[in-house]
Amino acid sequence: MLVGYARTSTLEQDAGLNAQVRDLRDHGCETIYKEQVSSVGEREQLDAAIKSLRSGDKLVVCKLDRLARSVRHLGDLLETLEDTDAGLVILSMGGQQVDTSTATGKMMLNVMASVAQFEREMMLERQREGIAKARAEGKYTGRKPTAMAKADSVKALLATGMSKAKVCEQVGISRASLYRILAN
Repeated sequence: MLVGYARTSTLEQDAGLNAQVRDLRDHGCETIYKEQVSSVGEREQLDAAIKSLRSGDKLVVCKLDRLARSVRHLGDLLETLEDTDAGLVILSMGGQQVDTSTATGKMMLNVMASVAQFEREMMLERQREGIAKARAEGKYTGRKPTAMAKADSVKALLATGMSKAKVCEQVGISRASLYRILAN
């Protein structure tokens, strides 16, 4: 049996989720689990999809980034699938379909996942270098804390005897921001 899994990171990505569901149906998935949650959040539908798999079943996703956060996470997922004697099919992996029920598919997935993680790490390294250079040139100061800009208003309202909860509501800051302002 083919079990589909579709995910987008935010609720605003309905079109992307619908496209994944369509592609999974077109591929022949009988059951499709879908959710709109960040890859680092708890993914209950992914867990449910994996638990539903039986020997010989295949978990089908449209793209690798909809499934795994890193090579390590992918490895953990593959190990879980292997323990169940289930496979993984990625419909679009560099223009190719990858099926881990074959030796070639497993090898392609591992190589491509490693390359993807390498590219991500290189991008983050370039980003850090760019920020460091901009800071050194005085062109990058980072995001200004928005709550601190409201410090005078917060202190003035508190001085009138207004409750902290009311001050937070009126100024539009969180309770944690209020306490940060008071600590400075």
